[in-house]
Amino acid sequence: MTVQHDASVYEQIQSSDQFQELRRRYRSWAFPMTVAFLVWYLLYVVLSGFARGFMGTKLFGNINVALVFGVLQFVSTFLIAWAYSRHAAAKLDPLADELRNEAEGKAQ
Repeated sequence: MTVQHDASVYEQIQSSDQFQELRRRYRSWAFPMTVAFLVWYLLYVVLSGFARGFMGTKLFGNINVALVFGVLQFVSTFLIAWAYSRHAAAKLDPLADELRNEAEGKAQ
């Protein structure tokens, strides 16, 4: 059974202070982290293309700077995902739950 929702309920929620706070919390975390990751990734790409001597520098055995940077790309991806899940659980989910409960209450 589906419940038909009145568009005005969603408009009311979207214009609420709680929703604006939720958007602010999300954007204040997601945008800077996205920029930081893209800079980090592009640094890796640019260094791989234009600083081949540096990237080919052997650190130990057959392990060079490029390999370490490549592995760190994966590590940073997992760290960002982990950090976001903690941020969302602490700062976003409680507020989103309140908004959802409010919307479900108004729709019934």
